[in-house]
Amino acid sequence: MNIIPRQHQIIHCLLVIPFLFFSFPAIAQEEQSVRWLSFEELEDSLSVKPKKVFIDFYTDWCTYCRKMDRVVFTNPEVIDVLNNQYYAVRFDAESNSHVTFSGHLLINDQFGKTRKPIHQIGQLLALRAGNFVAPTMVLLNEEFKVASRYFEYMDSKELLEALNNEL
Repeated sequence: MNIIPRQHQIIHCLLVIPFLFFSFPAIAQEEQSVRWLSFEELEDSLSVKPKKVFIDFYTDWCTYCRKMDRVVFTNPEVIDVLNNQYYAVRFDAESNSHVTFSGHLLINDQFGKTRKPIHQIGQLLALRAGNFVAPTMVLLNEEFKVASRYFEYMDSKELLEALNNEL
């Protein structure tokens, strides 16, 4: 009986076991976060399977946006509803990125011209009386038409109520 292969098996097991322990928290953590899509990914997803859409418009300077990130978008119930019932999109309303959606190039045409430039996507979907207020959340139906808009911080209970009202 050869002892070397047996030792090799033991060493292999000792190397694999810690990897398994460290990978399970990563898998669990991935399941415990909202699966945010870009607008490009959203367009691909909608072409395969129409579904309601949740868009979170935020800005880097918005205190309530950061609070929603820390408190609301980490709530397991909110994560479950967003991941299973909606396509969820996060978008910096002041981004200078170029986004192609439905064959249209959308840009921030205000960038460099104003102190708080709002991207064309925000101008199309997230204005209230011509102004942008962060955070703004927009719910779209399966036909990609606006169903509801919320221009304020919402705690987990309020957001769940809004999300479930659209189902």
